Amino acid sequence: MTFSMRDLDQALQGCGQKSGIEIWRIESFKPVAVPKESHGKFFTGDSYIVLKTTASRSGSLHHDIHYWLGKDSSQDEAGSVAVMTVELDSALGGRAVQYREVQGQETEKFLSYFKPCIIPQEGGVASGFNHVKPEEHQTRLYICKGKHVVRVKEASHFTMSCRFLFTQPGDLTCSHLQVPFARSTLNHDDVFILDTESKIFQFSGSKSSIQERAKALEVVQYIKDTYHDGKCEIAAVEDGRMMADAEAGEFWGLFGGFAPLPKKPASSDDQTAESDGIKLLSVEKGTTEPIEVESLQKDLLDTNKCYILDCGLELFVWKGRSTSIDQRKSASQAAEEFFQSSERPKLNLVSVMEGFETVMFRSKFDSWPATSTVAEPQQGRGKVAALLQRQGVNVQGLVKTSSSSSKDEPKPYIDATGNLQVWRMNGEEKISLEAAEQSKFYSGNCYIFQYSYPGEDREEHLVGTWLGKQSVEEDRESAISIASKMVESMKFMPAQARIYEGKEPIQFFVIMQSFITFKGGVSDAFKKYIAENEVPDNTYDKEGVALFRVQGSGPENMQAIQIEAVSTGLNSSHCYLLHGNSTVFTWCGNLTSSDDKELMERMLDLIKPNEHTKAQKEGSECEQFWELLGGKSEYPSQKIKKDGESDPHLFSCTFSNENLKVTEIFSFTQDDLMTEDIFILDCHTEIFVWVGQQVDPKKKPQVLTIGEKFLKHDFLLENLASETPIYIVTEGNEPPFFTRFFTWDSSKSAMHGNSFQKKLAVLTNKGKPLLDKPKRRVPVYSSRSSVPDKSQPRSRSMTSSPDRARVRGRSPAFNALAANFEKLGTRNQSTPPPMVSPLVRKLYPKSNAPDLTKLAPKSAAFAARTALFEKFRPTPQEAAPTTPSSSEATNEAEAPKPTSETTEEESMNNIHEDSKEEAEAEEDSSLPTFSYERLKTDSEDPVPDIDLARREAYMSAAEFNEKLEMTKKEFYKLPKWKQNKLKMAVQLF
Repeated sequence: MTFSMRDLDQALQGCGQKSGIEIWRIESFKPVAVPKESHGKFFTGDSYIVLKTTASRSGSLHHDIHYWLGKDSSQDEAGSVAVMTVELDSALGGRAVQYREVQGQETEKFLSYFKPCIIPQEGGVASGFNHVKPEEHQTRLYICKGKHVVRVKEASHFTMSCRFLFTQPGDLTCSHLQVPFARSTLNHDDVFILDTESKIFQFSGSKSSIQERAKALEVVQYIKDTYHDGKCEIAAVEDGRMMADAEAGEFWGLFGGFAPLPKKPASSDDQTAESDGIKLLSVEKGTTEPIEVESLQKDLLDTNKCYILDCGLELFVWKGRSTSIDQRKSASQAAEEFFQSSERPKLNLVSVMEGFETVMFRSKFDSWPATSTVAEPQQGRGKVAALLQRQGVNVQGLVKTSSSSSKDEPKPYIDATGNLQVWRMNGEEKISLEAAEQSKFYSGNCYIFQYSYPGEDREEHLVGTWLGKQSVEEDRESAISIASKMVESMKFMPAQARIYEGKEPIQFFVIMQSFITFKGGVSDAFKKYIAENEVPDNTYDKEGVALFRVQGSGPENMQAIQIEAVSTGLNSSHCYLLHGNSTVFTWCGNLTSSDDKELMERMLDLIKPNEHTKAQKEGSECEQFWELLGGKSEYPSQKIKKDGESDPHLFSCTFSNENLKVTEIFSFTQDDLMTEDIFILDCHTEIFVWVGQQVDPKKKPQVLTIGEKFLKHDFLLENLASETPIYIVTEGNEPPFFTRFFTWDSSKSAMHGNSFQKKLAVLTNKGKPLLDKPKRRVPVYSSRSSVPDKSQPRSRSMTSSPDRARVRGRSPAFNALAANFEKLGTRNQSTPPPMVSPLVRKLYPKSNAPDLTKLAPKSAAFAARTALFEKFRPTPQEAAPTTPSSSEATNEAEAPKPTSETTEEESMNNIHEDSKEEAEAEEDSSLPTFSYERLKTDSEDPVPDIDLARREAYMSAAEFNEKLEMTKKEFYKLPKWKQNKLKMAVQLF
């Protein structure tokens, strides 16, 4: 019996025909569609069907069916929805993967659909729950778990408690107040979110990871937007750092006051069933029967039966392609009964169809032939589409349209106007190649290339190695080692690539533009290998016989690859160049286009310029042509198939003791790239290893090894070749051919700090990153081709900002340090210019520092403070040579002067800023003074109720002077490189 779309419930008919998510809630055992605006809202008493439809790059549609069971839903409803998913799968062609999702134990794949989280609400249809937004906000406490996706659980409420209240200094009263939650709910291991009417608190346990804290902040943002209309305060409270923080005191007040947290007890949610080994059970008429085997083999699965694979922590249902829909329903019901009998109702279930098994299912078997997986050819999709069309279903989008060209190639996503440098390896020596030879490689050699090109706001770099098929291990190791040192010397800013001959990505060909590969090699190591192993030397000879296959998509991307000079190397889909015996032939297959012939003519000018050629057309070749190829024989007529770029997959990687552990990130975004971790983006034809800024420096030399291990293990079982190109990308320096897989915001990658600090900065700054990477000069290249007429971003080193150098919130000591660092030594021209106030430039253009006595009268306290700053100025013996370098003089001469149109406005703004500073100085003079020990951040007796951003204002003039002089002396005791580093940090601040 076949089950068609027409046999489905009316609410399900016509689903799964385009990419997206569709959801139905089960009401009275009937599916009811959930509107899009309610997607992600689940009720604990209900059950749901979630259909995720994904369009692959080939044009086919893939379906994942999930049925979600709330903790208060009935067993009858769970069995009913399981049957519905089997019917839905059959109507969609029987290729979907089905997942059983239980509240609180959802799969990461399911949770990724509803980022950042799902927060089930109490009630449901059966309980008559009224879906009305409550008028009063209810304080709630949530427990957040998860490093890549967040599982959110609402904590239990608490009734009454006694807490202490501080009404006035020295007064302590005790009052019985209602406290929403028990302090015992908190622990050191998890992250908690306390949602109150006016403020959302995030409490991070001391043992929680930075990644968990960062992910929990996404939940905070979700709660703020969903339940507060984006209008409420955010507070981050850290476990163990709470005594001197006003927000922490407010947080603990809701729990009756601060007290040490108890150790976390083992909860039922944390406990998982222990596995007694993998068990295979056959399902016959609703009953299960175990199969006794020593090892799991694919041959054990009969296409006419259904099976249950019990792996302890997970359960699978396998359905043969020849089974009926009744058999499949019976297997699903048996799996539900199995859950109840084994006391594991909270575990997940995955149902797969023969030929469309998941990677996880196949990995449970000791052997699984690669050919056993049923492919999804275009013809098969057409048959499915025709079947659905006869059933009255609109199949638009199911089959890829014929208008798409078979010659479409992926875009390079890289600027082709950059500067290229190429070196050929000769043992441990790299030999620079002249411009005319930079795109001519030998298969027996290894090469290093460095490509610099203008990026969006700076100069981008790509350093790579190209390893020929015939190259020896000595040259390969030297090339990879030297390239890695080049990247390290450039502070890991360039992207790094390892490329093998025959597996070159489109980016490489665009960089090389006219790329030619010759047979043989010219390095000493290759020649030595030939001599020692008595291998014939087939190195390219200009006067000998050679055959080249020409390929590419245009003048900016064309290649000539030398192949064996035999007739079997020909193909009707390509053009070829053949030379020998002082004769040059061109040969064009019957399936080639005029564009292919144009590329052949261009490559002919590079390989055999100014030579008379004899054009040969397929089917009418002369005898001399076949003689050079050793005689005529059969050759293929179809186009050479290349591995296509598949849908990308993102993995989080952990590498230790030569063991690589990966976790797939579903529905990934840029925010999933945590700065403390290493990630791999698998695109099948190439992989990217992304390294965060906060990754342990000791792990960075192992990054290439991580990529090699990933290719070796082939976690997706997609037959990845060990020669697949590997890119190493560091955070903040992502090239465009990597960022194209994301909706990319470059300002996020330019922020500093760990993942938690970055997301907290974005969250507290209204969603906008606080820090941006300093722009660098984008050079204009002329060595390769003319650069398009673009307005290049202006370099920081050539301009001065109209904004004032003083940043509100800086301490006076910091300003004094900054002012003196700017005078010390010769500034590195690669760093931003000194921060000199425009007001000083305008009023005192010939003076290094303003005459403070000529400014508006100031208070005695302000004058005393400025006198202290002047005392910090280094003596001539301490200071660097005062003679300016030529570059500094040039920069000073080129400093832009204010125009007549802006001078008056800027002057008024600056005067206004000065008046603010004077007001702050007057305020400082009236502040009480305290000792330095009480003003320190780690003081045992901190001063309460002060402006923490202006600690120095509360110090006496004598002690401030003492600490300032001490800071000055400590600075000059530092090594020179540390002094320069500190100066640069001050300038970048």
